[in-house]
Amino acid sequence: MSTEPEKPPEPPVRWRSGRLFTWLSLSLMSFVGLMVLIVYEARWVYPEIQAYFSQTGSLTGQQLATRARGYVQRAQEELLVATSPLEVGNARHSLELAYGLFDVDIYRQKYACTAPSLALMDDIADLLDTEQIDPFDAAHALFVPVQCLTSIEMNQLDRRGMAINDFSSSTRRHNQVMTYSSVLIFALGLLFWVMHQRQLKRTERANAEKFAWMARAMRDPLTGIGNRSALYQDVARYSGRSMGLILVDIDFFKQYNDALGHPEGDRLLRRLATLLEDALGEEARLYRLGGDEFAALLPCPSDQALTQFCEALQVGLEAAQCPHPAHPDNKDLTLSIGGARFVADATSFAGAYAAADKALYQVKTAGRDGWQITASA
Repeated sequence: MSTEPEKPPEPPVRWRSGRLFTWLSLSLMSFVGLMVLIVYEARWVYPEIQAYFSQTGSLTGQQLATRARGYVQRAQEELLVATSPLEVGNARHSLELAYGLFDVDIYRQKYACTAPSLALMDDIADLLDTEQIDPFDAAHALFVPVQCLTSIEMNQLDRRGMAINDFSSSTRRHNQVMTYSSVLIFALGLLFWVMHQRQLKRTERANAEKFAWMARAMRDPLTGIGNRSALYQDVARYSGRSMGLILVDIDFFKQYNDALGHPEGDRLLRRLATLLEDALGEEARLYRLGGDEFAALLPCPSDQALTQFCEALQVGLEAAQCPHPAHPDNKDLTLSIGGARFVADATSFAGAYAAADKALYQVKTAGRDGWQITASA
């Protein structure tokens, strides 16, 4: 197989002797910061939270019942001065808003006066629409839902006070637990960093094995050449260089598999990988992208050089005389080849791949068994 581009040497590991001190210093700083944060929360944030939740007159203390009562009272005021259908309609609108805020499941479930009050509001709204009730009488009747909403508000305030007290007690307990836990975590942290140093060599060995596994993961297990991930990685390694990308598809590969079976198809794929290497030379990097689709990445100073590579591949295939018993045109194995030249980087590669794929598609459209390149990308 072809050689990989030279990798830059890895930087030497420095300050190994002082690494223990460095890790311990960071550990100490982290846990001291944690202690400061917990103490701050316990001694300062808690009173601020308590003050915030105790502001029953602010927006945070408002309840739906409060707003509903406000709309009911507005409707009363509008009804008391209503002298025209338009003014009655305004009161009717305020009553609808109050109904929407009042009609809440939790109010229906917890407060017995809710359902009758809502029914009364609904009846008054209907009577106002049909002008069967005097506006003054309607305003007077609305004192029933106002009284219900007021009782709900008072109950809500009582429940709010109880919740604040429970919250305060719970916060104190949690702060104590967090303080004691942080001390334990601080001590364990020192022990863990010491253990980390003892495991450092084992970790380095595990990393070396991981890198070896990653290198294997960049190979196609069937053919031994690179896979799609390896292609992207190699494009990055060749950044700034003029490169050629060649895409290769086996013509009528499905028919080949159907006729001879998948084991023979696998052998054909391995044989094609060898054929690509022989035809394109040692500088070519080869990849199997999936199925019967292959790719080659190689230094290419000009479109003429790319043309020569495609011709060499076509000649090498003809010389190999690989039989294809299910070829519709009664030919030996044929390939569809598309190529493009580009200056390697992540952005230009996407365009080059699309250009080479388009050229490959045009070959297939024209009847397969050929090659085509696209001008420099």
